[in-house]
Amino acid sequence: MFELLIIGVVLLLVFGAGKIRGAGSDLGAAVKGFRKGLKEPKPQRPPQTEPDAEFPEVLAAKERANGKPDA
Repeated sequence: MFELLIIGVVLLLVFGAGKIRGAGSDLGAAVKGFRKGLKEPKPQRPPQTEPDAEFPEVLAAKERANGKPDA
């Protein structure tokens, strides 16, 4: 326990009270944002749309799947 007190005093001397207070508030904001991110639902991805132009191989495969004969 005494070691933690010494480490705290050294950190206070090296960085100063203002930087330590700022680092603490930044850490608190980061934890708060992380928790908020865990609570929010994941955004839904838009449905996949078919491309406007297709390759002839893709069109032939779709026709075979639908039972249409190849031309």
